Amino acid sequence: MIQTETTPNPDSIKFLSEKVISAVGTEEFQKGKPNDFLHPFIKELLEFKGVELVLLSKNFLSVKKTKDVSWNELKPMVISHLNHYFENNNEPILKDGKNSNSSNNANDETVEKIIEVLDTKIRPAVARDGGDIKFKSFKNGIVKVQLQGSCSGCPSSIMTLKQGVQNLLKHYVKEVNSVEAD
Repeated sequence: MIQTETTPNPDSIKFLSEKVISAVGTEEFQKGKPNDFLHPFIKELLEFKGVELVLLSKNFLSVKKTKDVSWNELKPMVISHLNHYFENNNEPILKDGKNSNSSNNANDETVEKIIEVLDTKIRPAVARDGGDIKFKSFKNGIVKVQLQGSCSGCPSSIMTLKQGVQNLLKHYVKEVNSVEAD
């Protein structure tokens, strides 16, 4: 059974499933953005009128829509699409692939601390709102992250980034001076 939850972003809804949707972590797909690997389920979902972004996580997927379509017409289509997939498949939509959370300086102790704080303290809170946060880089005291899913383009995301993410990272990792969206 698929349940829905609103998110702080009015153009995004979180669709929760009892089944595993992604066995490879959180991945984001945008309409019109080329992807090396595009599962037929995701391709079809992105072709729905009004769908501009899909984020798949372990037990939920978030859909971000354009302003010209209402949730009244889109929500039943997404639920039906998910139900149809799981009626015909007994495996996650995403089941293998590369982890996109790697970095070229991953052995750097500061970067490891930053990623640990993101993974343990920040990512669970962002996931509750139907989004994700990805570490991009750390240079000269500045952490660059990418907000995904419901958090992408959300009116409150900049405040979340500055007040929440930046404050937590500065508290736990003394080398961090600020956090910016990449």
